[in-house]
Amino acid sequence: MKKILNVHRNNDPEKYQCIGCSPHNPIGIKLEFWDDGENVIANWSPRPEFMGWENVLHGGIQATVLDEISAWVVYTKCKTAGVTAEMQVKYKKSVYTNQGELTIKGKLVEMNKRLAIIHAEILDQNSQLCAEADVKYFIFSEEIAREKFHYPGIEAFYE
Repeated sequence: MKKILNVHRNNDPEKYQCIGCSPHNPIGIKLEFWDDGENVIANWSPRPEFMGWENVLHGGIQATVLDEISAWVVYTKCKTAGVTAEMQVKYKKSVYTNQGELTIKGKLVEMNKRLAIIHAEILDQNSQLCAEADVKYFIFSEEIAREKFHYPGIEAFYE
């Protein structure tokens, strides 16, 4: 697996406060990403402050990590930037905040000039599927992504 570099990490910490991936956001999730060739993967141990019910990860936080992994699929597999157009989440079983590390996976399913379809999953410490989402992203041309969304080009994500 190859580490995906967070190309935003050196941005102004006051401006780069993404709830999903910024290392600067004190209340953020702080995901880091890996590329196994087919999937973008993040391993994450949720903190107690992300619970909805006692020791259960809040559904909104689950949706956030599914959306976040999908954005990084767009960056690295679609080689551009995009914005979420639609997301359908299916919650399969409880995700716990006190039972160890989760694996979040995202995979590009389909892409055309304007849209990318990504399938994302949350797996528990026993690799059981807990939640999944089909995420539709509106994607931009690389030129627009560079100009308006500070997309640095695919080379910047890998050493």
